[in-house]
Amino acid sequence: MSATEQVELSNFSSIFSLEGKVAVVTGGLRGLGLHAASGLLQAGCAKVYITSRKENACDEAVAALNALPHKRPGAQAISVLANSSRVEELDRLAAEIRKATDHVDILFANAGASWGEKFDTHPEKMFSKVMDLNVKSATIDDPSRVIITASVAGIGIGTIGEHATPSYSASKAAAIHLAKNLAVELGPRHILTNAIAPGFYPSKMTSSLIEIKDGLKYLEEYSPNGRLGRPEDIAGLVVFLSSRASSHLNGAVIATDGGAVLQGRL
Repeated sequence: MSATEQVELSNFSSIFSLEGKVAVVTGGLRGLGLHAASGLLQAGCAKVYITSRKENACDEAVAALNALPHKRPGAQAISVLANSSRVEELDRLAAEIRKATDHVDILFANAGASWGEKFDTHPEKMFSKVMDLNVKSATIDDPSRVIITASVAGIGIGTIGEHATPSYSASKAAAIHLAKNLAVELGPRHILTNAIAPGFYPSKMTSSLIEIKDGLKYLEEYSPNGRLGRPEDIAGLVVFLSSRASSHLNGAVIATDGGAVLQGRL
């Protein structure tokens, strides 16, 4: 086969398209989850389910997503109330989604929490809560793509001292290892699992930590590319990992932090 014939047989025009796909985004009402849901809808998804425990916030997020001007005709964001830290709630979430569709193509397991306190006084109750939400919530149903939100705190050393986050760092390291295990377990079933490891993205969850770290300017200067994460950074990465362009990626952990984790302690 000639090079010309090979090029003609390669259909790259739709390589990033998610036309007609069904996605589920846990923790999709704000921050990274909302950015990802927006990207999935605008890349062609027919339905994007977002989940949260807060009904009013869920309704507000769905309204904003459904008002997006660049989604495919008929595309829809749908909210499902669920506490992602409880397995029985995840079962109920799956049952609710099955009422409307017979398949899920993409799962973005993004729901998460953190807790900052000195290591010596870090409460066991909060350690367990963070682990339950950040790790247990990342296992649900059988989509063709599973994307798990980890963190650079699970790769390098997270915040230490008075505002230490050992539970968060441990949970995100566990999430990374879970993604690798699922990649091997689910790969033969044609389900690809990858993890993303965001650095600092301005959000409600990171606002207190940004203040502790002497503000945005310090964090921007600490990053080799001179800035923090933006909505399109997370949306583009999730769309890529959901698309045909990433069909040979399985068990990968992609840091999206401008290279800040390479500088040492976060």
